[in-house]
Amino acid sequence: MLRVRIALVVVIALSAGVGLAYGTYNYLQQAPVRTVETPTQAVVVAATDLALGTALRRSDLRVVNWPVAHLPEGAFSRIEELEGRGLVVAMVKNEVILDAKLAAKEAGAGLPPIIPAGMRALSVRVNEVIGVAGYVLPGTRVDVVATASPTDKKVDTTSKVVLANVQVLTAGTRLEKEGDGKPTSVNVVTLLVTPEQAERLALASTEGKIQLALRNPLDDGAPPTPGIKPPVLLGTSSVVPRPRLVARRSVEPPAPAPPPPPPPVTVEIIRGDKREIEVIK
Repeated sequence: MLRVRIALVVVIALSAGVGLAYGTYNYLQQAPVRTVETPTQAVVVAATDLALGTALRRSDLRVVNWPVAHLPEGAFSRIEELEGRGLVVAMVKNEVILDAKLAAKEAGAGLPPIIPAGMRALSVRVNEVIGVAGYVLPGTRVDVVATASPTDKKVDTTSKVVLANVQVLTAGTRLEKEGDGKPTSVNVVTLLVTPEQAERLALASTEGKIQLALRNPLDDGAPPTPGIKPPVLLGTSSVVPRPRLVARRSVEPPAPAPPPPPPPVTVEIIRGDKREIEVIK
């Protein structure tokens, strides 16, 4: 009898649960769907990854709907406003095109518009070693180490940091013709320098060899370095002058002072109430 009661309670509970779930499902299905419309505006974004200095074309751009409440300042709504403008920064796909990322309308495209006033862009040939195995990329900062000799003597060859904390504008390859007229691929790095730094870099790359040293972008220090020569590097340097030995004349010590004479020998003589002291010679 007890088992029948328990089975009956279980059946009633399951029936009530199934009925409640079914009723809830029907209510949710018949309830009206409330939609909230967010106002949007057309915004031009990059249709693909775009490199620094790219002249924008219609195929590089596309229009998307952007929430008006979160619309970036300086965004464009029509592609026609951007055709022919040059990028001063690299962009990624679906990134919003802003006026601050573009060169002036009259500046054109390519590298010149991104060079700040008072600065110069100077390109140097590099290889895998000089270019730090491909880690020298646009936006990184490097030191330029030059190795040259001020004379014809190999012993005077010196390696020294001639430029510090220089920004890399571009890094890539280009085709040049060798002596036989055949084109060959050459790695080129373009650095952003001042006119004085451009003179130092041109002289270093002409008179000797240069090497790029990759820096931490958060490290803006430029400690002075004395440079190093082969004898100092190998520990056989004879450049450091040895201290000169100066002959000193021997100085004789002064003669000792003669000893004081011994005290005289005296004898005390008493005569009555008189007392005399006689010196014995």
